[in-house]
Amino acid sequence: MKFKSVITGASVVAISALALAGCGSSSSSSSSSSSKKSSSSSSSSTTKVAKLTAGSKMKAGTYKLAEENYSHGYKTKFSITVNSKGKITKSSYDQVNKNGKSKVDDSSYNKQMKKVSGTNPKTYEPKLNKALEGAAATGNVSTIDVVSGATESSKTFQNYAQQLVQAAQAGNTATIKINNGAKMKDGTYKLAEKNYSHGYRDTFTITVKNNKITKSAFDQVNKKGKSKVDDAAYNKQMKKISKTNPKTYQPALNKSLVKSSDPTKVDVVTGATESSNTFILYAEQLQNAAQKGDTKTISVDNMVFAE
Repeated sequence: MKFKSVITGASVVAISALALAGCGSSSSSSSSSSSKKSSSSSSSSTTKVAKLTAGSKMKAGTYKLAEENYSHGYKTKFSITVNSKGKITKSSYDQVNKNGKSKVDDSSYNKQMKKVSGTNPKTYEPKLNKALEGAAATGNVSTIDVVSGATESSKTFQNYAQQLVQAAQAGNTATIKINNGAKMKDGTYKLAEKNYSHGYRDTFTITVKNNKITKSAFDQVNKKGKSKVDDAAYNKQMKKISKTNPKTYQPALNKSLVKSSDPTKVDVVTGATESSNTFILYAEQLQNAAQKGDTKTISVDNMVFAE
């Protein structure tokens, strides 16, 4: 979470609440607590949707994303439908083979995966779609939980859902093409949030050389360009409550990405779950940009939701 450097007595209370709620920003949310996340898989008619306080509302329409390459015989197709109120009414995430057949209908695959992982496409695909139509309906992608046993597919879903939300905010109905599996092209790739939450917004740059991420610079900065890492009062208070702080988790996340060059292999830092998830989400977008060689800065009209 994000807040001002000058701490008053009232601010300390606020910091405590924020730290306990996750202490980080999110690509699609600055709302809260992980305790609310379990509701993401419930029906949209019974799920409370967080109120948007900053960032553009999604425009009505249908937005699509498609992977260009097959992996293990399948590739992802994903579309969302947004109504006039700026809410996602339909999410259609699927993995299909060259014949257009869904992985959900591959009985042998589902049987084997269920045996090994405890879940399968027939279970996790509808669950993820339902989550996006529920608590995440206004674009609050951070409420979508990773499905146990389907971590990679869940993270891919979150990444692609976020990109579709960004397209819907801009009203851009052109299909998003993902050159999945392609080597990353040499260059510097940048991403920056537009909106401040508790006084800070995220900036992120990666440098790629020979298909490896050689430098990762994820930061949270205020309107003066000062890093949250340098906010001594914030770091002290968060360390006391969450046992970590920006001075610790930012370098840890950056180091982890450089070590693996794979966002999905970056571990969530205990005590900084929200910031870690945002880092992974944005790192995946930057990876997708690098796979296309698109060095244009990704501007994220990040949604900020009420606490």
